[in-house]
Amino acid sequence: MKKLSRIMLLGTVLAIGGVSVICGEEIAAPEKKKMVQAAVIVCKGTIDDGLYKSIKRRTEIALNGGVDYLIYEIETYGGEVAAADDISKYFILEVAKRAHTVAYVNTEAISAGAMISVSCEDIIMRENTTIGDCAPITLGGKLEGVEREKIESFVRATFARAGEANKYPMSLLKAMVTVGTEVYRVKNTKTGQWEYFETEQLPKDTRAYDLKNKELVVTNKELLTLTASKAAEYGIARAIVKDVNGVLNFLEERDGVEFSELPVTLETNWSEEMVRWLNSPAVMGVLVTIALLGLYIEFNTPGLVLPAVVAGICFVIIIGSKYLTGMANWVEIAVFITGLLLLAVEVFILPGFIIAGVLGLLCVFAGMFGMLIKNPPNKLPWPESQIDWQLFNNGVLGLFLGIAGFVVLAWLFSKYLHKIPIAKKLILASPVEADSIQYGMSSEKPLVEIAQKGVTLSQLRPSGIAQFGRERVNVVSRGEFIDENKEVIVESIEGNNIVVKEISGVRSVS
Repeated sequence: MKKLSRIMLLGTVLAIGGVSVICGEEIAAPEKKKMVQAAVIVCKGTIDDGLYKSIKRRTEIALNGGVDYLIYEIETYGGEVAAADDISKYFILEVAKRAHTVAYVNTEAISAGAMISVSCEDIIMRENTTIGDCAPITLGGKLEGVEREKIESFVRATFARAGEANKYPMSLLKAMVTVGTEVYRVKNTKTGQWEYFETEQLPKDTRAYDLKNKELVVTNKELLTLTASKAAEYGIARAIVKDVNGVLNFLEERDGVEFSELPVTLETNWSEEMVRWLNSPAVMGVLVTIALLGLYIEFNTPGLVLPAVVAGICFVIIIGSKYLTGMANWVEIAVFITGLLLLAVEVFILPGFIIAGVLGLLCVFAGMFGMLIKNPPNKLPWPESQIDWQLFNNGVLGLFLGIAGFVVLAWLFSKYLHKIPIAKKLILASPVEADSIQYGMSSEKPLVEIAQKGVTLSQLRPSGIAQFGRERVNVVSRGEFIDENKEVIVESIEGNNIVVKEISGVRSVS
């Protein structure tokens, strides 16, 4: 009985000071997992400077909130190389020091999307998604020869930086950028791990590597784009999951942590999306077209005001969107505004003076040119790197499309505007029938002469309608407003513009 009691006593489990004792052996109690927090930052659509600034803003909010893991949800077909490089540097050089970065590929991470993904410490992919294909392209042309190599060498260096920082297979990253990079995977017989080599860098030691069973991963005629399963097999993706919860479960199991709560999701706000939309080449081209068309109509019918207001609004939108994305500095904005003021002088104060208008247009285009290049105020806006040239060329293409659209519409307006009933009312705004109004010159002889007197049939603001004998014509003052039924005299005839000034008080029209 006593022996039995001793045996039972030895087999008793005791918990003293957090240590379990079973059959006389000590077993450590399970360690308590570290509690951590995470935030999901959505990265959708075209990668541009606007998205970079948005990512930076949201990341800082999350870091200031004390998160330990930053999960960047990637859904993009790519975008600007310069913006992707800025994001990459931000992830590697700044964010990684303060939190663990994870790229969660939710749909696709193509081109610049792959660049920002490999800049995270982990890539975790949703089932049936893709990553890769980061060969640089340019709008409106082809990159060939030295130009292509300049861009590709920069992109390759960015991928190499990310690969070194986050331990991704360097050869595979290069194959995402450059066609002609043939890559094999070979098993290291000592470690049992797969290693990746370009054809010319294949190892020679048959004792250390199983060269007979090497596998071709990517040929020299293709760019590497991987499905989620292949990315995981080749060591690009750390895991394949069904959703964000799968990401959290994987990180908890691998890192021995526990997320204290579901991660907060930070998306772009409406103002950021609007700025990005406004800076797209298509929208920028439309804004340029409308702005130039407004100036054209105002020049042809001085004093109408509405076209000038519309043009001004378009220019304000252009400047504001460029400023918010860091493309416009205060010098370029000042030059641009100076140009608009000179154009206003030409339209409202000195119509027909020409010099103010020409200088105004030069300043406007100089300001817009400067806004196509990111430069400090103390430096001339001129592209320096190949990336700068690519951004500049894309911006010029958008500007060219806007100007081309303006030329077409200006021709149509000049040919058909006066035949449109609504346009007649907007431009002429008079009590007389528009069909009876003529301009300063005809094919045979001038309709009016210098020093000829007439009477205004509408207000001149400073343009309007006046009658000279039997002729009703469009006229313009030198900027001053002249009321209806005022006697005027022809001061000069400048092309189709009949410039008049008031010479007497009210007079009735017979």
